[in-house]
Amino acid sequence: MFFLFAVCRFMIYNLGIMEQTIMSSSPLGQRLEKISAGAPVSYLTFNKKKINLVEKMSIGRNPDCTIVVEDKAASRLHATIQKIKDAYFLKDEKSTNGTFVNGHRIPEDKFVKLKAGDELKIGNTTLVFA
Repeated sequence: MFFLFAVCRFMIYNLGIMEQTIMSSSPLGQRLEKISAGAPVSYLTFNKKKINLVEKMSIGRNPDCTIVVEDKAASRLHATIQKIKDAYFLKDEKSTNGTFVNGHRIPEDKFVKLKAGDELKIGNTTLVFA
């Protein structure tokens, strides 16, 4: 399996509110993603690093996404993770190559409940829900 990210580091900045900045490098260059901190109950892991989840997060190549993946197999807006009541759900946003949970393609535009240990595949990038 090929990953476009070689390194993933976390840095915390305190500018009145806490934000978590993830710096990742890949053959395509560097990208910074900012994820607002709060009281997340769950997180994703990528290369053994934690990405805290908030109420709603977009995933894709678009620089406006909450989590930006530098992966040509990912769509600009590939998927969304949303908290509904006390659970997190994943929705494929009509991506070209589909969104997979534990090796199974999920239906477009339908919310799928995530469980601890689920592997999410966005293009060629794998994230683990915990």
